[in-house]
Amino acid sequence: MVKTQSFSESQIQLARIAKALSHPARVYIMERLLSENRCDGVGCCTSGEMIGDIPIARSTLSQHLKELKLAGLIQGEIELPTIRYCVNTENWEKAKSLFDDLLKFEK
Repeated sequence: MVKTQSFSESQIQLARIAKALSHPARVYIMERLLSENRCDGVGCCTSGEMIGDIPIARSTLSQHLKELKLAGLIQGEIELPTIRYCVNTENWEKAKSLFDDLLKFEK
């Protein structure tokens, strides 16, 4: 087990985000949500709207949505009888900043 106190909060956050994005289905979900347009600029859609475009079972899609939600990259808005999943824009901006900082890093 890795002692997390040896790492900065930014390093821990980036690792959590990278892990959440480590599956092509999750990358697809983020791309899909980011490409959706609403009047407030936040992309949302239901799992039912996504399932027809991705070759995985509905239960597998639910698990991927859960992982992205746990990482804080997406959030669910309950609109009975469905849940609309949206990009958590604040956390997405933080994720982009963390990746940008890493990619700019030079020794």
